[in-house]
Amino acid sequence: MYLESPKKFNMLVEQAHQVALNVLRPVSRKYDKAEHTYPKELDMLASLLDGMNEGAPGSAGATSATGGGAKDNTGEIKNGANLSTVLGVIEMCWGDCGLLLAMPRQGLGNAAIAAVANEEQLERFKGTWAAMAITEPGCGSDSAAIRTTATKDGDDYILNGEKIYVTSGARADSVVVWATLDKNIGRAAIKSFVVKHGTPGMQVTRLEKKLGIKASDTAAITFTDCRVPAANLLGSPEVDVQKGFAGVMQTFDNTRPLVAAMALGVARASLDRTRELLKDHLSPNYSKPMLTASHAEATLNRLEAEWEAAKLLTLKAAWMADNKIPNSKEASMAKAKAGRVGNELTLKCVELCGAVGYLEDELLEKWARDSKILDIFEGTQQIQLLIIARRLLNKTSAELK
Repeated sequence: MYLESPKKFNMLVEQAHQVALNVLRPVSRKYDKAEHTYPKELDMLASLLDGMNEGAPGSAGATSATGGGAKDNTGEIKNGANLSTVLGVIEMCWGDCGLLLAMPRQGLGNAAIAAVANEEQLERFKGTWAAMAITEPGCGSDSAAIRTTATKDGDDYILNGEKIYVTSGARADSVVVWATLDKNIGRAAIKSFVVKHGTPGMQVTRLEKKLGIKASDTAAITFTDCRVPAANLLGSPEVDVQKGFAGVMQTFDNTRPLVAAMALGVARASLDRTRELLKDHLSPNYSKPMLTASHAEATLNRLEAEWEAAKLLTLKAAWMADNKIPNSKEASMAKAKAGRVGNELTLKCVELCGAVGYLEDELLEKWARDSKILDIFEGTQQIQLLIIARRLLNKTSAELK
């Protein structure tokens, strides 16, 4: 087992770190205070990332999470796009998590397209910026409880319903909408549709004010007799009761490691800054025995260990996706661990730094606020633990609720 990051991704990681340091960090506080203002600095950066994506095995954004590894001439599968993307996301979120989420053409909806779309759709939606709309007013963590409907009408589907908490919902070119073809069938009838902004019947009704990630817009969207081409249904239109909605759920197997990587990036930023602020009270290179270390030093060492464990779980989940190994359990383990560690670590860093960490003179208080959402969206901590239990005990969702 190799626990180090693949050397071939070193340049990508360094590029992502430089972007985080020189582009994202300098404007981080600016857009935290100017909620709902589009970060115009991201346009040039997004174009740069598009160039990095072109023909590359992976890059720092959700568009690369395709779930496929590249085989060499020996038939072995190498480290691929999912792993490289996770490594890039960690670095970018070391800069600013909200700004990464606001990055054009790097939305979580892009990962949904990559996970489920057929070859024709992958080509047709190439270059689009896609948000992802799952949550509804009466449907939170239970994605199977979706009530937005999609009714077949000739060569189209007609969508009716409301989606909330849509990240980049107002800014993105398109929204990947989860809807059911038949409420009576249950989760097996849930499919995802790509709906372009400007489609009649689709309306952004409000933008949410949030605790953190304020650089990213979060929208509520209604669909009223919204007509969408049948060709925009991602994957197969057939309802397979035996398979359930494993097709659309495969999206989460791609995106949960990405969210875990976001939490790792924010947590790493907090650890690094705390060590800088407390450097006069810490022994160099972890040289002091734990029994003689100060409380602050012992706490930071423990948090470092938790961070490393979360990182290894995240890299494993991404590596499994690259090698086409089912990773639902591992993706949830990574998301649960990294989400919890990110919350605890960022708050502890604020605590250890006292008033310095609590004031807006430092980004520590911002990172603590940003980290909370990373344990909530893409499935809460409790939902991840439930999924892990189902996989370990070989229970269905009906058997273990």
